[in-house]
Amino acid sequence: MEPPISVKVVRMLQNARDPQPPRLLDRVRAALRARHYSYRTEQAYVGWIRRFIVFNGKRHPRDMGDVEINTFLSHLATEGHVAASTQNQALAALLFLYQDVLGMRVPWLECLVRARKPARLPVVLSRDEVKRLLAGVQGTPNLICRLLYGTGMRLLEGLRLRVKDVDFERNEIIVREGKGDKDRRTVLPASLRAPLEEHLAGVRALHDADLAAGAGSVRLPGALATKYPSAPREWPWQWVFPARNLWRDEATGALMRHHLHESAVQKAVRAAVVQAGFTKPVGCHTLRHSFATHLLEDGYDIRTIQELLGHKDVSTTMIYTHVLNRVGGRGVRSPVDRL
Repeated sequence: MEPPISVKVVRMLQNARDPQPPRLLDRVRAALRARHYSYRTEQAYVGWIRRFIVFNGKRHPRDMGDVEINTFLSHLATEGHVAASTQNQALAALLFLYQDVLGMRVPWLECLVRARKPARLPVVLSRDEVKRLLAGVQGTPNLICRLLYGTGMRLLEGLRLRVKDVDFERNEIIVREGKGDKDRRTVLPASLRAPLEEHLAGVRALHDADLAAGAGSVRLPGALATKYPSAPREWPWQWVFPARNLWRDEATGALMRHHLHESAVQKAVRAAVVQAGFTKPVGCHTLRHSFATHLLEDGYDIRTIQELLGHKDVSTTMIYTHVLNRVGGRGVRSPVDRL
């Protein structure tokens, strides 16, 4: 027998007053955004937490503990063959879940075993190899690669440059929201001033065409778009390396343009590596390593290089002293050469 209409109405009102609590992964996303974690970190943490829950038969994390976490991490190492850094990232995601989302302060959280990350030397190109690599990259990716090698920026730092961050008067580039959400200054290479100015002239024409077509907006960090409604369409906020295609923001319906995707540069570099016949593993980040090493070879002090790279600790920058090219082998003359 169905309840009377009045009972149904009361239940509907109760459900409206008592909405369903957010799902666990939505709570994780909200906690990450409240602490201003990057979007990539959010994706990684949510992915690891989802894998942890599925691995344990979709049990709620409150019903699990150190045994389940250590079993999951051991499975990643033994069955998944993941690197130590990947294993530690999974552990960091689970610690965030228990401490910052579920609010659990239990003693076993401090006793979890962390994987030991092995020390690796960075791959560095010689100056001649850099020339060969850049010769095989064409178009806009070539300018981006020269900028990475000439400034020491990471790939995404270069792609996220805005017009206002390139200071031609002071010969410097301001890197916004780099690793660790830190800003820093780096050098604007003199040889790239003219190519950059020519490139920005083309970007300006593209932006003007977008404005004429009712588009021309870019996404701004934080709530700046709310504070300055006209800023997303202004020239200083535009990307230095915009994407070819427009996209529509579902929230506002505005046609917007994103920066160039990193895969476009990575594919161009990969093709150039194959063409040059390199046997060492070379990628976009190799240009950053080469920048630091070549500055050391030119006699610049380690503190200056640390600031240009944005390293928190000078010990991170010191690794480039181990790959300096002093006639190979750290300047040591092999005894076989004396025979």
